[in-house]
Amino acid sequence: MATMQDVARLANVSIATVSFTINNTKPVAPATRAKVEAAMNELGFRRNIVGRALAGKRTRIIALLFPALQHSFSGTVVQFFTSAAAAAQELGYNLVMWPISNDAGQTTELTSSGLVDGVVLMEVQFDDPRVGELEKSGTPFVLIGRTRDPRSLTYVDIDFEGTLVLAVRHLVGLGHTRIALLDDSVGSRDLRTFGPVSRSRDSFDAEMHRLGHEPAALTCEASPKAGTAAAHELLRSFPDTTAVIVQNELAATGFVSGLRHQGIDVPGDMSVLSVGSSAEMAAMADPELTVMASPSTELGRMGVEALIDQLEGRASGLRQELVMCRLEEGRSTGPRRDRARE
Repeated sequence: MATMQDVARLANVSIATVSFTINNTKPVAPATRAKVEAAMNELGFRRNIVGRALAGKRTRIIALLFPALQHSFSGTVVQFFTSAAAAAQELGYNLVMWPISNDAGQTTELTSSGLVDGVVLMEVQFDDPRVGELEKSGTPFVLIGRTRDPRSLTYVDIDFEGTLVLAVRHLVGLGHTRIALLDDSVGSRDLRTFGPVSRSRDSFDAEMHRLGHEPAALTCEASPKAGTAAAHELLRSFPDTTAVIVQNELAATGFVSGLRHQGIDVPGDMSVLSVGSSAEMAAMADPELTVMASPSTELGRMGVEALIDQLEGRASGLRQELVMCRLEEGRSTGPRRDRARE
């Protein structure tokens, strides 16, 4: 394995110059930097992150905290992570996913270890105990999501309230007035008062009432099997429904399949609009789902940029941004067509 001495010898520079180049601890002339980096590439030298941390008092590692054992790992989460990792790399940092629970104690173990410079927090609860621990530790952090009162925090998030209003209006514009919301029963996995679910349901109810229509709602686990069962429950509990907003990415395909098994044509008998999902997941359903696509790629990048701005001293204040989901037409929504039920 090549050493710094080998790099210095090949580049005809001092070991100190190699160290300054690797760790960015002192300015190095562009021509000299180019020689050092060329030698590193030729020798296959790999930067030692731990050594660089000891030299610069920073690891240049940031952690994305995701409670993987409590919340399903969906396609949109993959987009969040890959986008965030790419943004971190472009800005000279390494991003790791830290699959710990919502427990504040585990967050403390991470921040006290000295392994990470900052934290991107996902799956945020209204009263999230991890936020208090991060504030107490002094570790720089940003949220992808929002607490109940996020006014003093840096966050980027989906505008769930606005997205649900647009979803309702899209279906009402097609003539639907009996609309149901199917969301994710995250509460059963110890993610109670989960922001996206609570905000979306409140917005859905308020917009339906504003338009003079009675809202209907049901929930299920995040899996295709649960989605199939939810289709049966919908037809039993709300038989007059003509359109459904599904905010449960992993259940959506099973839900459509369950409707078809019950003889319900989509979208002829019932329109289905998937919210907060991805075009890739929508394409897995038959028919392909109309989707309010999650801005996962944008939010992953924005969250990392906001954190690194803090770490580099570039943040002039709190960054607080909401991004709407965007409508992408599929084949699962259409004009209302009344149907007789037995």
